[in-house]
Amino acid sequence: MDSKTVIGRFAPTPSGFMHAGNLLCAMLAYLSAKSKGGKFIIRIEDLDAMRCPRSAAMDIINTLQAVGITSDEPMLWQSERTAVYQAAAQKLAAKTQLYPCYCSRAELHAEGITRLPDGGILYPKTCKNLSAEQKAEREKRVKPSLRISVPDEVISFTDGICGEQSQNLAEHCGDFIIRRSDGVYAYQLAVVVDDGESGVTEVVRGADLLYDTPRQIYLQKLLGLPTPQYYHIPLVCDADGRKLSKSEGDSAQRLLKTHSPQQIIGELAFAANILDEPKPVDIDDLIALYDANKVPKERIVFNSEFGIRN
Repeated sequence: MDSKTVIGRFAPTPSGFMHAGNLLCAMLAYLSAKSKGGKFIIRIEDLDAMRCPRSAAMDIINTLQAVGITSDEPMLWQSERTAVYQAAAQKLAAKTQLYPCYCSRAELHAEGITRLPDGGILYPKTCKNLSAEQKAEREKRVKPSLRISVPDEVISFTDGICGEQSQNLAEHCGDFIIRRSDGVYAYQLAVVVDDGESGVTEVVRGADLLYDTPRQIYLQKLLGLPTPQYYHIPLVCDADGRKLSKSEGDSAQRLLKTHSPQQIIGELAFAANILDEPKPVDIDDLIALYDANKVPKERIVFNSEFGIRN
């Protein structure tokens, strides 16, 4: 593969149907890669196979195909890659401290625990220095998760939409989980391994994942993987400021029942400032028009109740 080839991706979690905001993210990821003459791949992030049935994944794939978004390579299914993530965890163990964590959800959300801006918690390192005897005693009662120890280090990067970003891992991230207590490897590790293996050079995704990026860059450094260029798109909402939601009738499948793929793509492109007016268009006709600098930086307003326009 040419080392200069741009490779973008869309990696949905099939825990339910896509809503219009998810579809817009997929569209922008597709246009970003294709506008640079690159490749676009779809990865199914079904780490939790119980919550992510294959049928839900196929619904997402079919929705993407309906609007013209397809993968240039065979799709990766994370549920089939446990051995790959296990090997990556072993490599991490040789570079930094990994340790079992026996804390319950209630303990992690107890009063006094520092809350992070993304809604998570700053882990107080309760289990970091347990003795072998203490670990053995706790393991009689609970299966542990696996955490990675992070240094007092600032990770900085330039996001293609949100600009300069910096985060001190010890202060604003904390030791985080790379394998859950049920044995499922965590998103943070899987996404890094998969992006690295697929040669992903750019990642277009929602701003809700912006806070996760420094820890992913840290894992990339430890694993000897390159860091993609990140583009975090803002919240997608309706004209009243309500965040789009499947439960509120914003599902992409519902839109496809009442509108053509070209109408939906045109409305999404208008919401993202790729088009000056909402008009039916094939997605590939937008490739030459795409520019990340056009994408709104604070919020994207999408009218999910748009009518047929001639």
